[in-house]
Amino acid sequence: MGCSSCSTGKDGQPKGCKNNGTCGTDGCNKLTVFDWLSNMSLPNGERPFDFVEVRFKNSRKEFFQNTENLSLSIGDIVATQALAGHDIGMVTLTGELVRVQMKRKKEAINAVDAPKVYRKASQKDIDIWQKCRDREEEIKKRAREIAIILKLQMKISDVEFQGDGSKATFYYTADERIDFRQLIKDMAKAFGIRIEMRQIGYRQEAQRLGGIGSCGRELCCSTWLTDFRSVSTSAARYQQLSLNPQKLAGQCGKLKCCLNYELDSYLDALKDFPSQDTKLLTDKGLAFCQKTDIFKEMLWFSYKEDPGSWHVLSKDQVNEILEKNKKKEKVASLEMYAIEIDVEEKVVFENVVGQDSLTRFDKPKGGGNRNKNKNRNRNKNRNRKRNQNNA
Repeated sequence: MGCSSCSTGKDGQPKGCKNNGTCGTDGCNKLTVFDWLSNMSLPNGERPFDFVEVRFKNSRKEFFQNTENLSLSIGDIVATQALAGHDIGMVTLTGELVRVQMKRKKEAINAVDAPKVYRKASQKDIDIWQKCRDREEEIKKRAREIAIILKLQMKISDVEFQGDGSKATFYYTADERIDFRQLIKDMAKAFGIRIEMRQIGYRQEAQRLGGIGSCGRELCCSTWLTDFRSVSTSAARYQQLSLNPQKLAGQCGKLKCCLNYELDSYLDALKDFPSQDTKLLTDKGLAFCQKTDIFKEMLWFSYKEDPGSWHVLSKDQVNEILEKNKKKEKVASLEMYAIEIDVEEKVVFENVVGQDSLTRFDKPKGGGNRNKNKNRNRNKNRNRKRNQNNA
């Protein structure tokens, strides 16, 4: 669902709000919560919850108290309290769902010193805010140049202006601790505003900037994922994935968050599943596990003396053999338990009526050979007639 600025222009070209998913109409915002209580009325005598959720640039959201009893709805641009001056943001959630979100994020609901909503933003507020937003890319580029001159090992990834233009927050990533006191002095002198430096992780950087993942979809962290659980290489091992850093790493350079999505299903399936290091004792020799299929509950074993010949056993059969081995009993051979898998032949290519082939142009048509033979016979007959006439 896009906003009106994302529609087509007069010349047929797409307009584009050029706000990178942070437009003011809340049509294409990231991490927007659907208000499923919007069409329900409050019981008699109940007052609406006086906190609202306000969204600023990218995914930064904060809760503000509506002490002035303003009539606010989703999409309204409001002026909110800041440490110094005021900020401009957009209301993304109102009513009882705000209470649920605050409990979920462990925010104090009855805090006396909670930040407040001053007023609905006037046109002058919006104009100042928009001018500040237009300066962000230029200032970010200049700040990176200053950091390079000072030889600081950091990357300034994003800049966010306060709504009144009095302060700018610079988000950066770095592997080590950075002494940016001289950087703040140089930037304050160059830009004439108050500077705040805020270090973020690589996952938070990818969340703010957005992008397309290897699956072809937008990044989960920039669309719906709000909490970052730790991801380890054991998640890939449990799912029998190749430990290739290039394939397991996401846009942020860390392990992909989606490695945790199906991990619980694999762990449940592995509870009573034999280990990859399982060894079976048979009269024909020691057998090692070569391959496992968790969800089909099948394992492939081969003898130590003949590693090229694999035998398929079910999970229950392997557990049965292991129970006998614990009692110091050997089975005769794996062939007694081996399962035969029927491999279905798949048609490589076939059209709707089954009369076509991909190699139809590889062989010459029979008609061409027939025409050549006819021409040869005609030439032979002509030569015979000429010889008879000459005689």
